[in-house]
Amino acid sequence: MSDKNKPHKKPLVGIPCCSNKLGIHDFQMVADKYINAAITCSEVVPILIPAWESSALALLSHLDGLYLTGSYSNMEPHNYGEDELAEPMPRDSRRDQINLALIRAALELKMPVLGVCRGFQEMNVALGGSLHQQLFTLPEMIEHREVKGAAIDAQYDIAHAIDLIPSGLLADLMRADVNPSELQQQINSLHGQGVARLASSLKIEATAPDGLIEAFSLASNASYYLGLQWHPEWQVERNPFYTQIYRSFGVACAKFQSQKTN
Repeated sequence: MSDKNKPHKKPLVGIPCCSNKLGIHDFQMVADKYINAAITCSEVVPILIPAWESSALALLSHLDGLYLTGSYSNMEPHNYGEDELAEPMPRDSRRDQINLALIRAALELKMPVLGVCRGFQEMNVALGGSLHQQLFTLPEMIEHREVKGAAIDAQYDIAHAIDLIPSGLLADLMRADVNPSELQQQINSLHGQGVARLASSLKIEATAPDGLIEAFSLASNASYYLGLQWHPEWQVERNPFYTQIYRSFGVACAKFQSQKTN
């Protein structure tokens, strides 16, 4: 069969799993909403990566992109040079270890990386940034958490606006040079932590009304490396902004795949 007649293969994108206990057993898991967004809007084939370092790093060379999801757990603060607070928080040390290693390895390969919520925070910490452990204790910050116990649609409803940085990746996706009104977008908000110190190799893509960084990319533009503090995977097909983000990730993964093949 000639190359012209060979069926097109969709890019393979790795999604690292959370390590959670259900009952008395440990499970590796990823929420359906993240998988759905990758399949429907990025048009990639998702591969779930278990939280086992040797397996995860061995799998990376076979992938065309890395997709880091949100989670109910927070990163252990020693990863960014801070002490544990007295208030107990859900942790996932196995995910911390695996994802920090995967992010750094993917960056060396110039592989596309998309991170959402916890994944966004991991991408900053992996490159030397730090986090606010409790945004809600800072008087200058607006409320970024969802209303616990509310219906799921209410939790993921639009919470506040963000301002896109002109000429940034997100602004370009929305053609803000043609329509400046696109520089402001509406997003959901379901997080209690956020970026305190942005890694020096990253640049801001969007901010919240209180100045909190909501999105970033690589300052060098050397590869697709996009972190988002909100949840664009939620009902992604209904939101043109969210859809464009996932499409851009799929395009970057397809390009990376093509470069590897050639």
